[in-house]
Amino acid sequence: MRVLGVDPGLTRCGFGVVETARGRKVTLVAVGVERSDASQPLDQRLLAIDGAISAWLDLHQPDAVAVERVFARRDLGTATATAQVAGLAIVQAARRGIEVGLHTPTEIKASVTGSGRAGKAQVEHMVARLLGVEEVPGPPDAADALALAICHAWRPVALSTTPDAQTSAQKAWIEAERAARRHPRVPGR
Repeated sequence: MRVLGVDPGLTRCGFGVVETARGRKVTLVAVGVERSDASQPLDQRLLAIDGAISAWLDLHQPDAVAVERVFARRDLGTATATAQVAGLAIVQAARRGIEVGLHTPTEIKASVTGSGRAGKAQVEHMVARLLGVEEVPGPPDAADALALAICHAWRPVALSTTPDAQTSAQKAWIEAERAARRHPRVPGR
């Protein structure tokens, strides 16, 4: 399975493509960051990112697209711009009939590290380790996109429905997902 992870951002949008095989082996296919010029009007910035998403989809032909689920932050402007870019990725994938998965930061961390509370450095280290690369793919938006792709490829439904056959990381991922559903974040808190 080939998965394109999209870490949505208006100034920097991270992209990471991984391929999975039996035994949960993941291989790095491509990674990068596309930028939009902050001095441009919003419509032109979104158009630039939309074109980049389209180009990544056309070039890498993923079976699935994983997008980070946007939470309202204290900085509503940042959350709004991030949500707009996430929407572009979702629509681009839908137009092509590609499966789309939305994952929370907690789910992503739990999937890659086994802990939904892992720090950014730990996630980056595990991404590099899982992909068998010596250096963490950068910038951080790129590593986050790869973590998203790995999370989607390793989601418990895709791997196993039998709890006994799940790894500790899968079990942590499932628990993080359940916790997110039980205690949804409230904007402004």
